[in-house]
Amino acid sequence: MTVRPEFALGPASLTDALYEAVRRRIINEEIRPGEKVTEARLATEYDVARPTAKACVERLVVVGLLQRSAHKAAVVPRLDASDIEDLFFSREAVESASVRVLATGANVPAEADRAQNDIEHATERGAYEQIVAADIAYHRSLVAGTGSRRLVRMYELVIGEIELTMGRYSAHRATSRASIPQEHAAILEAIRSGDADAAVERLRTHLAAARQRLLTHLPDA
Repeated sequence: MTVRPEFALGPASLTDALYEAVRRRIINEEIRPGEKVTEARLATEYDVARPTAKACVERLVVVGLLQRSAHKAAVVPRLDASDIEDLFFSREAVESASVRVLATGANVPAEADRAQNDIEHATERGAYEQIVAADIAYHRSLVAGTGSRRLVRMYELVIGEIELTMGRYSAHRATSRASIPQEHAAILEAIRSGDADAAVERLRTHLAAARQRLLTHLPDA
């Protein structure tokens, strides 16, 4: 069969390539909240074997980009206000601990600097998909920069839902372009200066603003 060009897979391992392709579609809301993502659908759309499609679905369920209850197809989650409040409560706990550790050593991970640069360039272009990708890379790099495997594992449990919230472009467009890179840069500045209290406070201010933007732009708000 002929695979649609927009569903073509890259040269990575087939399972990883499929996961990344479907992940991007979910984050970018090409596959909408509440929409079913079945093994049969992925096998047909991407012309892959059912075991490959099954492994992709299971991986997406693990990170929270899909939800599946007993005997039902996996669907993209609909996050309501209580979900968002709880998600940001969890994020703040992990990320605050991370920036405090980094600031104590005045250690800005190289990956965070690269992600900050990507955020700035994508913001200048108004490239929202690239802003989201860089934003995710930025926050992951702060947690990974601690060197704590367990803290990273804890963060990975909610990363899918974080990506879902970041993919809501209406929330990104609701703020000025300058504020997104400025908020991220302020956190790195405090880490680099070794001011742990300022780093945590700036992170919390940034997350509070992001949470409020999302709550304001919920579909039923």
